[in-house]
Amino acid sequence: MSRTLALVESPAQLLNLLEWALGERRGVGDPGRLDAAVLLPLDDTTRRQLDAMVSVARAEGVGVSVHDIRRNPVALARCVAALAPKLAGAGRLVIGDPFSGLIQHLLPLTRAQDVVLVDDGTATLELSTQLLAGQPLVRWHRDGKSAPRAAVRAGRRLTPGHGKQLEVFSSLATDLRLPPGGIASVNGYSWTRRRYGPPRILPGVDLVGTSLAETGLVSVNRYIAEVTTLAHEYGVDRYLAHRREDPAKLARIAEVAGVEIISPELPLELALRSGPVARTVVSFPSTVVHTLPTVLEGTGVQIVVHDSIQSWLVPGTSDRAAAFLEEVTSTARSRHHLNAVRH
Repeated sequence: MSRTLALVESPAQLLNLLEWALGERRGVGDPGRLDAAVLLPLDDTTRRQLDAMVSVARAEGVGVSVHDIRRNPVALARCVAALAPKLAGAGRLVIGDPFSGLIQHLLPLTRAQDVVLVDDGTATLELSTQLLAGQPLVRWHRDGKSAPRAAVRAGRRLTPGHGKQLEVFSSLATDLRLPPGGIASVNGYSWTRRRYGPPRILPGVDLVGTSLAETGLVSVNRYIAEVTTLAHEYGVDRYLAHRREDPAKLARIAEVAGVEIISPELPLELALRSGPVARTVVSFPSTVVHTLPTVLEGTGVQIVVHDSIQSWLVPGTSDRAAAFLEEVTSTARSRHHLNAVRH
């Protein structure tokens, strides 16, 4: 039986890989036939979370190699040399982020006709739209008019047909439309719910942070002001920081909003499933409004989405980005019957 090679770059992608391999579907059957290559990012918070998730994966019998690929050209060359034989020999390729420039450059090195995407990132919704339209794979908050050549090739490479297979394994699968031949499989987080929890429930409110300011869609000052208002209105006790949030911004939020900043050592799904977690969790438009209702089902925790951030967006924000944020919240509210907060 041929081996499966996975390329992942974030803690959430590694978690979703474990769900695909070890959950109810048992994507590979034998974890020993799965090789996971972790391509480290630059930011320290994500690297720490990945280190913790690598330990979890190895404890489950998954072989994991770690590649510090982004810090210098020598590391990149060594990584490509190490991965090239595995890419060429893999019968199945699993990727965590089809929009990653690094993964897009590695795709031509594989002959695998069976490709699986394991990602619960909200960009998964955009993937289906771009594949159906035959567009280059470019992130939703960026301009797709001058897409790099690798993004064009990736869109063609991942489109199913002519012997190529594509499976998207995601908690968003029920909201996806894929090109003919594409398979959407639901990530029900069965492994996470079996392996972790139930959590200890705290009184009060947790607020899930977002990196919208870091991506340039919301000004830092506006974001801090809105978080402060929300914290005071709803009695937020803890602010659960996104791994990409700037430490200086988080320090200002702690001071102005009077909340405790929590930087989880594991993906939020595992951190909150393990506990503690507040009885009410408020989130801005992000992946977690799709994943946490499933992960915390049956615990009594209420997930609430803040769906009125359109007025926060900086002038010049593209219609595409604004519409995408609206889609993220509307699909989550419809599917999970979430309540909303507005201010």
